[in-house]
Amino acid sequence: MNQPADFKVRPSVCPLDCPDTCSLNIKVLGDQVVEVKGSKANPYTDGVICNKVARYYPDFVHGETRLTHPLRRTGPRGSGQYERISWDTALDLIHEAFAKAIDAYGPETILPFNYAGPHGELAAGSMDRRFFYQMGATMLNRGPLCGGVRGGAYSSIFGNAPGMPPMQVVHSDLVLVWGNNVTVSNLHLAPLLKQMRAKGGKLVVIDPKRIKIAEQCDMHVQIQPNTDVVFAMGLAAELERRNALDKAFIAEWVSGFDPYMEQARKYSVAYVEETCGIEAEQFHALVDWIVTAKNMACSFGNGIERGRSGGSGLRAGMVLPALTGHHGRLGAGVLAKSGVATPKNQARLHGNHLMKPGTRVINIIDLANVLQDQTQETPIKAAMIYNHNPVATHPDQTNLIKALMQEGLFLAGCDVAMTDSMALCDVILPAATHFEHDDVFGAYGQNYLQRAEPVIPCVGESLPNTEIFRRLAARFGYEDAIFRASDQELLDDAINSDHPQLNGLRGRDLPSDRAIEILSQTGAPMIMCKTVVPDTPSGKIELFSQAYEDRYGFGVPRYDPVPQDRPFVLITPSSDKRTNATFGGHAASQGPERVEMNPKDADALGLADGDLVAVSNNRGAVTLLLKVTDATRPGVLYSPKGTWRATSETGLTVNALIPSDTRTDIEDGATYHETFVEVCKH
Repeated sequence: MNQPADFKVRPSVCPLDCPDTCSLNIKVLGDQVVEVKGSKANPYTDGVICNKVARYYPDFVHGETRLTHPLRRTGPRGSGQYERISWDTALDLIHEAFAKAIDAYGPETILPFNYAGPHGELAAGSMDRRFFYQMGATMLNRGPLCGGVRGGAYSSIFGNAPGMPPMQVVHSDLVLVWGNNVTVSNLHLAPLLKQMRAKGGKLVVIDPKRIKIAEQCDMHVQIQPNTDVVFAMGLAAELERRNALDKAFIAEWVSGFDPYMEQARKYSVAYVEETCGIEAEQFHALVDWIVTAKNMACSFGNGIERGRSGGSGLRAGMVLPALTGHHGRLGAGVLAKSGVATPKNQARLHGNHLMKPGTRVINIIDLANVLQDQTQETPIKAAMIYNHNPVATHPDQTNLIKALMQEGLFLAGCDVAMTDSMALCDVILPAATHFEHDDVFGAYGQNYLQRAEPVIPCVGESLPNTEIFRRLAARFGYEDAIFRASDQELLDDAINSDHPQLNGLRGRDLPSDRAIEILSQTGAPMIMCKTVVPDTPSGKIELFSQAYEDRYGFGVPRYDPVPQDRPFVLITPSSDKRTNATFGGHAASQGPERVEMNPKDADALGLADGDLVAVSNNRGAVTLLLKVTDATRPGVLYSPKGTWRATSETGLTVNALIPSDTRTDIEDGATYHETFVEVCKH
C-alpha cells in the first residue's frame, strides 16, 4: 500500500528584485523544493505570489541549469567548455589571478561586478563588500542601471524620509498609477486598488501601453513615451490657473515653489496635447478629478526613469500631491520608498569603515568601455561577476559581450545558474539559492521585515555568498574577526535592534513565520507631514533642488527630448515570465520573445500577427515574434526584458539595441526607453 509522502511546509521570503518581497510557504520533500506558494505571514502579500515564482522556482533550484560544482574553463571563452574542479582549486585560481593583477597594477585593477540578484541583506551585500573594501578594489555606482534615477528624484524632494506604504491606498479616493505595470511587477497593489475603487475611488493609469491594470481603471492616459515631465508640469500649471493649489499647505510644508511654477507655466495645454499625444478633453477631465479629490495618491514605477527626461518626469509627478495638499492624512501622498523605514544598518553590515579613501568609483553603465580601455593608469584586469547577469540586463549588449570576451581579462563568476554571463567566465563558483541559507529581508516597496531560514541543505557543492567570500577572505589573508563573522552575527549586524517595533530583538531572533510591520518612530502609521517629516536640508518638501542645480544646471524639472532617428520607439518592460533576467533559462522563456506593434504600423509594413521579424538599429538586430495589438500606440513597440541570448537567431537580445551613451537628466542613468529601431520581416 502506498504511503503518503512526508512533505514539510516551511516559511521563506522571495528574494527577487521586486518591490513586494512576498512571504512564502515552501513545500519540501526530503532535500527537494517541490512547491512554492504564498504565505499570509506578511499581511501585504497575503498569501498571493506571482505565477513566475510559483511555476519556475523549483526548476531554478533543481533544474538542468543549476550550478552545483566549481568549474574551470577549458576551451575558448564563450565555448561552454568547462571541467569540474574542487573548491580549493577554484579559490586558488581566483587568488592567483587577482594577486597577479594587483602586483602589476594595484588593487583598483580588480572589479566587483555585481548588482541586485538576491535582495536578502546578507546575500545582496555583506561579506562580499567587506572583502572588496579591504582589498581596495574599484568601487561601482550601481544605481544608474535601474532605480537610481527614481531614488534620486524622490530624495531630491523628500530626502531619506519614507513615503506612503501601499496598504494605505485603500483610504485614497484618487490614485494615479504612473509608469508602473502593477499586475506584472507590483502585484499586491492591484487588489488594494480594487478595494479603493469599490469604495467609489477613481483609478487613473498613465502609461504608453494599455497594460492589464489599464483595462480595469477609470481613465487611461496613453501618453507618448518619455514625455511624463511635460504632462506633469502641464497639470501643475493648469491647477494653478484654476486656483486649485493648496496655498496653506505650500506655505507650511513646501520650499522652492516660485522657481518651480515659473518653469511649469511654460507648459501649456496645447503643448501637452502635441508633445504627449493626448486630447485636451482628457487632460481637463483629469484636472477636474484632482481638484475634487480628498485623498490623492500617486504610484510611480521605474518605467518613467528610463528616458532622457526620466528624472524630471518623476520629480514633476511626485510634486503634484504637495502642490495640491495631498499629504498629512491616510491615503494621500506618494507611494514610494516606504521600505526606507526598515531599521537596516548597511554601513555596519557592509563594513563601510574598510573603504579606502580616494578609491575610484565607476558608473556601472560605463563598464563595457572601461573594461576595454587599456590606456588607463589602472586598467581592469580581473573581475568577479556575482548577483548579476550583465549580458542579459545591460544596455549596448554587443559592446559588453565584446568587453567580457577579452582573453586578457580574468573573470570569476558566482551564480545559481549557468547564465549567459557565467558562460564567459574563467572560473565559476556555485552559489546557494536563498532557500539554502539564512537571511533577512526588508523590502524597498513595502514596510515589513522578515527573517528566513534555510528550508533545504545546499544543493551539490553550492555555498551561500557569505561563506564564499569568507573563504576568499581567508585565501587573501584577511584575518580580522569581521571577515570570520558567522551568518548569525551578520544577521545581527544587518538590523538596528533599537527600533521601537523591534523592542531590542536582534536580527537572528526576528521571526521567520511572520513579518513585522515597521511604523513611524512613535508607532503610528507613516504619514508624510504628520508622523513623518521630509528629511531635506530645509525640513520641507523641496520643489527646487539646489544639489541638482549645482550638479546639472537645473534645479527644477525640464524636458530634454532625444532626437528620434528611426521610425519606432522600443519599450522593454517587465516580463510575466521572468523577474528581470531570473528564470530566463526556464523552458517557458525559450524561443523567440514577442514584440507588440499597433495594427496601423503592421499594415503599413505588410506584417501579420505571428510573423518572425527583425528589429534593428546600428547597434545590432534581434529576431522577435510579432504580436499585433492596439494596446500599444502607433510608433511604439513593446518587448519584455530579461531574455537570454538563445531566444534570438542573432544571438542577441533587445538589450543589444539599447544605447549606453544616452543618459538620464539626473544620476547619469541608463535610457532603456530611448531606443529607436526599424522593423522588417525576417
